[in-house]
Amino acid sequence: MGNDIKLINRCESRIRFNEVDSMGILWHGNYIKLFEDGRELWGLEFGLHYLEVYENKTFTPIVHSSINHKGMLRYGDTAIIETEFENTEAAKLIYNYRVYRKSDNELVATGKTIQVFITLDQQLLLNSPEFFIEWKKKHGLINL
Repeated sequence: MGNDIKLINRCESRIRFNEVDSMGILWHGNYIKLFEDGRELWGLEFGLHYLEVYENKTFTPIVHSSINHKGMLRYGDTAIIETEFENTEAAKLIYNYRVYRKSDNELVATGKTIQVFITLDQQLLLNSPEFFIEWKKKHGLINL
């Protein structure tokens, strides 16, 4: 495996009023939405977006998610979401996240999600689909 290659996307998201609690702090559940934003933009940058997966007759449901809160974001703050693909030989998509407050670059959260591949009729794929293997080769994640 080409483990020295890092596929990282950084994007920004402004914290909106409807995302905060009564104290004006980003509600803890909305960090998952920040991860989703990061994952979607990561996929668009690196050519592994949701439509690509679906066009290859697969879905990738999340089977694990975790968040470590280290600080807070408030209404009006801008979050920087750093999404990094973790390469593995398993038939999984593993992403690690770091969320920063843009104004002072403080790390406010870290997290991880794991997705598996299933067929359109919801059968778990134990081996990576061919399109995913080809994608890994294209990005140097599998040594030829």
